[in-house]
Amino acid sequence: MPGLSRLFLDYCSGESAIHADGRSWFKANPRDRGWQRTAHPQPLSHSEQLAQLLATQNPALTASIEQIRNGANVVVTGQQVGILGGPLFTPHKAATAIALARQASAAGHPHLPVFWLASEDHDFAEVNHVTFPARHSLSKLTYEAAPSTAVPVGGVVLDDSITPVIDRAWELLGYSDAMEWLAAAYKPGRTLAQAFAEFYDKVFAEHGLLVLDAAGRDAHRLGAPVLKAAIERADELHAALIERNKQLESTGYHAQVAVADRGSLLFLIDESSGARVALKRTAATAQEPNGLWQAGRQTFSTADLLGVLSSEPERISPSALLRPVFQDQIMPTSAYIGGPAEIAYFAQSAVLYERILGRLTPVLPRLSATLVEPAIAELLDRHELTFETILSSTEESLAQRLAARAMPIAGKQRLAAAGNALHSELTALTDYMGSLDEGLGRSAQVSASKMRYQMNRLRRLAANFELQKEASLARHAQTITQALHPHGSLQEREIGAAWFLARYGNSLVDTLVHEASDGCPGHKLIRL
Repeated sequence: MPGLSRLFLDYCSGESAIHADGRSWFKANPRDRGWQRTAHPQPLSHSEQLAQLLATQNPALTASIEQIRNGANVVVTGQQVGILGGPLFTPHKAATAIALARQASAAGHPHLPVFWLASEDHDFAEVNHVTFPARHSLSKLTYEAAPSTAVPVGGVVLDDSITPVIDRAWELLGYSDAMEWLAAAYKPGRTLAQAFAEFYDKVFAEHGLLVLDAAGRDAHRLGAPVLKAAIERADELHAALIERNKQLESTGYHAQVAVADRGSLLFLIDESSGARVALKRTAATAQEPNGLWQAGRQTFSTADLLGVLSSEPERISPSALLRPVFQDQIMPTSAYIGGPAEIAYFAQSAVLYERILGRLTPVLPRLSATLVEPAIAELLDRHELTFETILSSTEESLAQRLAARAMPIAGKQRLAAAGNALHSELTALTDYMGSLDEGLGRSAQVSASKMRYQMNRLRRLAANFELQKEASLARHAQTITQALHPHGSLQEREIGAAWFLARYGNSLVDTLVHEASDGCPGHKLIRL
């Protein structure tokens, strides 16, 4: 698949190159299921507090909450909260957590699936839009009311400008249960986290998915030991990450997350503006042997930050590398389900797990899939197209391919015969001229390449003629590309999940859970 890091690909294939100093950077490979047969290595001392937190956010799942109290483990996945349910890979993640939690429960120890809302991220431009198909084009729906500062996106309160976005979604998706759920969830006055959680509560209501927004005070109190370690041991942890990056680079990989010279693993939520500001370290001095911390123009001592953590823990926010460690301090996590980038991050986060928690959570790949609707499947079969061909083609080159295939057999035979004869004669001629003189041979090769170019041009001219004669071929190429490889991206990253949920409903959720159950790390083509 295009766009995947070599670190993730090696992880999926089990290559030995993902090891450093004789130790694996990942606790499990994609098909490892040993984690399913054991209880959590360190039973939680705060299981009752966690159960109460989950009960508040998941009032309909009382049986699952009781299992948490009784020592059940969890399989966790998560995603940034976004407009209208976000991209298609969001339910792919949830379906994988559900499938693997069921397998683990069947193996002997109770497990529950949990969807962690990444509501503390502050990149609003990354989550304020969603794309849905609109006949012969793609329609991007954007919620324009951006916050004035870089506040955590989960707390952004939707205003009246969400109404025309919902109206446009009604036009594109039509009536369905999923569209009803979107309209009920994404209303003025609701936060983005509340809307996102409510929508997926409804989508996975029959599958027991617990949803957790951990941005509040209660959750941060449970995760405070990790945040405290990140404050008190900041320089040690920073040095460990720098060393891990060197190990990655020496093995031929690259650091998946940059570690800045003065960076830390924490953000501070500004007391007055609510902005999420990166905390940076200052070097130790004679006056401040432990160094200081900076958040924008404000300066803090370590004692100051520990005071904030004690009184207002929700104001200390973990970075992307620390977040999974923070998450697994709060929950009895047996496995984390991530996408390609998240899994690659774990090669760095592993050093934080080992130093802070003294253990490493297995990370496993989510379902990765392209959904093929019946009309698209019919076009693929008619034109004998493979998914690999579509991924390697543009809309224009795919149209050319369809036109070339549609050419009458006599025309194909003549072009093939001429091309083969030209290639054969040119090869013999350039070899002969090269044997006479090296420079003459090089000149002959240049001239021969020009002749071959003109032969290819004849093929394109013939294909273009067919394309103009049969306009439906261009429409087919556009339809296939838009559906399966929109804007040159994987469908799961580009198209909103609600589009498919609106069209296929609960049967799609059942299909995704089923497809996720085999643990295949490769990309699937799922015909609906």
